[in-house]
Amino acid sequence: MVDRADPRERIAAQRAERTARSRARARRTVTRRDGARCEVDGRWLLNFCGNDYLGLSQQFQVVNALMDTAARDGAGGVASHLVCGHHAAHDALERELADWLQAPRALLFGSGFLANLAVMQALLGEGDACVQDRLNHASLIDGARLSGCRLRRYPHADAEGALRQLRSVPGGAAMLVTDGVFSMDGDIAPLRELALAARAQRALMYVDEAHAIGMAGPDGRGSVAEARLDLDAVPLRLLTLGKALGGYGAAVVGAADLVEHLADTARPYVYTTALPPALAAASLAAVQLARREHWRREKLAGLVRRFRGAARRRGLALLPSDTAIQPLHCGGDARALAMSRQLEEEGYWVAAIRPPSVPEGQARLRVTLSALHEDTQVDALVEALARAHERIAPAEPAATPGA
Repeated sequence: MVDRADPRERIAAQRAERTARSRARARRTVTRRDGARCEVDGRWLLNFCGNDYLGLSQQFQVVNALMDTAARDGAGGVASHLVCGHHAAHDALERELADWLQAPRALLFGSGFLANLAVMQALLGEGDACVQDRLNHASLIDGARLSGCRLRRYPHADAEGALRQLRSVPGGAAMLVTDGVFSMDGDIAPLRELALAARAQRALMYVDEAHAIGMAGPDGRGSVAEARLDLDAVPLRLLTLGKALGGYGAAVVGAADLVEHLADTARPYVYTTALPPALAAASLAAVQLARREHWRREKLAGLVRRFRGAARRRGLALLPSDTAIQPLHCGGDARALAMSRQLEEEGYWVAAIRPPSVPEGQARLRVTLSALHEDTQVDALVEALARAHERIAPAEPAATPGA
């Protein structure tokens, strides 16, 4: 008789361990949305954990573009872009994105995860190297691993560390890869210093702008534009359509030869159905609004300053971040969950983030702000955070923020 491990037994043991360590995850079902408010399990909560930074997901012009295009062209993408799925709406969105980011080409993908897998696998292979920030998004790490290249990771936001890692893997092609805005910490990568390291080592620099596009930089063009880096310094960037732009999907934007290579060879592009044209039309409307309605970024920046000032006065130690992502360290996983539950009892939805999404000992509440929020709502949230912080004592020493 063949002796094999039973995957179901392994799964049950892993689930039991996650539960014992306060790391089991549960989905919540949203019944309705109304601005920054969500109905969850029959109760209305004020949402402070989404990524709708500019408040565009329910904007009437965006929703109208979605409905009008769906009524005319249907609900689905029908086929891959290279068969018969590339629609005029896709073409118009790619052109708008390239114009906005001042790059020659843009290429649409179904999600940011797919796009990052595509870039890594199309540009790297055995004998090559990919040097990444230790806190990069999981899709960047997975993409490098699947490409078969040598993956090296440097300490968070450490340009000198990136340079050392590049020097440690001579020969072959090399990429230096970083998030622009880090999704769990809210800080911005030292892009100018990283670009110097990449240039010195003749490495191609790739920046994931998922949480920066629309929110950071002149006209919302992201962290690369904020750092005043050109196409020579950063030939490729990822942007997502599902965060500040309020829709779904992603695009890789950059040098024409690199983007064309992705379109010809990247498996997550060649072998998957195109984004529905209606979603592309909605994102086109959102991009146009993000480009011209500067008040959304201005209001968001004002809310960030207000939140941080109020938190400082109440003695809440936030991580250093000037973006819409404002994490509050809780230390242990159980405490983060308890504080999240306490906030929900008071009507606020703030997610508890635990390992492996963040390092061990650095569980946190990830507060996110949106142009949909009002000053009074932000003030009330800070008071609720302070009460939860005082009532729920840490069961273990908290990690030092930023450690």
